[in-house]
Amino acid sequence: MSMLNMSKSKKIRIVIGFISGVLFGSGMIISGMVDPNKVIAFLDIFGEWDPSLAFVMGGALLVFTPMYHLVIKKRRVSISGDTFSWTSNNTIDGTLISGAVIFGAGWGLAGFCPGPVIASVGGGSNIILAFVLSMIVGMVHASQYLAGRFPLPIVGYRKNVCAVVSESVKS
Repeated sequence: MSMLNMSKSKKIRIVIGFISGVLFGSGMIISGMVDPNKVIAFLDIFGEWDPSLAFVMGGALLVFTPMYHLVIKKRRVSISGDTFSWTSNNTIDGTLISGAVIFGAGWGLAGFCPGPVIASVGGGSNIILAFVLSMIVGMVHASQYLAGRFPLPIVGYRKNVCAVVSESVKS
């Protein structure tokens, strides 16, 4: 599908995604969050702890927090026209805990968080490519689990309870 045949909403989504991706990726590279040794040093609080990434996160929060409260929180729809659908489930259960443990163990052991690893893909490292492939497998399994088609040990099946609903999907 060419850019000329796309709806205005889809074009806006692509442009915003591109700008956001460039800003995010640039920030990850400049801050050093794409360096697994730096991430592991940040997580090693009982050894050779490197607190510099806490300042990166703090700087991001200084920018995001006012924008969230002044702009984002007040909106009913996204810039592209997608409506927000917040979950009504706010309980801490086995699914939440197991998902958090799997996510944390995965990026803690590898030294990569998913965002910075995507910013690092262009480097061509086999470790990064293996991480990205593992992440894709995990995302496919997660989508199947959330759709109720794939059980996880201990927690069983679960239906999707939170989603962003696209205008194109609703019509």
